[in-house]
Parts: sequence; C-alpha cells; structure tokens
Amino acid sequence: MKAYQAKNQKLPGTSYREIEPRARHLYNIERKRTKRNAYIRSAFFKNDKIFLTRFWNHLSQKRQRDRKRRLKYFPCGLELVRHSRIEPVSKENPNKRSEILHRFVGITPDKEIFFVQIIEDKKSGNKYLISIFPAG
Repeated sequence: MKAYQAKNQKLPGTSYREIEPRARHLYNIERKRTKRNAYIRSAFFKNDKIFLTRFWNHLSQKRQRDRKRRLKYFPCGLELVRHSRIEPVSKENPNKRSEILHRFVGITPDKEIFFVQIIEDKKSGNKYLISIFPAG
C-alpha cells in the first residue's frame, strides 16, 4: 500500500477549543479564494475541484472528541488532496449506489497514518471531501 508523505504538521493542541479555530482559519483561506462553494484542486483527479462543505457537515454529526481527533489532520488532508498522485482505494458506496468512495492514505511527518475520503457523484461527476481521520 502506497501512502502520500505529507510535509504539513498536524494541528497542535489538546482540546477542541484550541484546534477548531485553527482548522476554520485554514478553511476560510480556501473559502475566500473561491466565489461560491469552497473547493481545492486535486492533482490525482486531473485538477478537478474537490468541494469542502460536506466535510464540515459530516464533522458536525460527530462527537466533540472525534471532531478534535479528525481536525488535527486537516492541514495534512488538504495537502494530500492537492498534491497526491497515488492511486486511492475506490469502491461503490454501499449506502448509495450513485456514489463512488475514494480513500487516500497519507503519512504525517511524525510517521502517523491517516486517511482522506472523497465521494464522487456518478451522475454529475462532482467530488466532495467527506472525511479525514487517523488510522486506529
């Protein structure tokens, strides 16, 4: 299994109150670069747009401890989506047949493994960042 080696560090902090503003700041930087929906361009998908709003919706459904755990990897996940050309594990979404799930693997500079999930809508071809989470 090949993994993308990220250069960005995880967000520092031990509580959600410390980590969330830093992650929101990174998101707002990307949001201000775009006119409507916040997105970043992906190297693997030939510079297609990967929309970020679904990530925050998905994150809001989690408990605060899990949100903190996931947000720590936000800068690494954004870097992976932007620069990785490594083939992800792709499969049809078992809950919704009209979507394809792409799971990328990354490694932080501290040698921690994390995953980034992107959902692709088969009909429109739009891609959405859905989740960033550590292994284990």
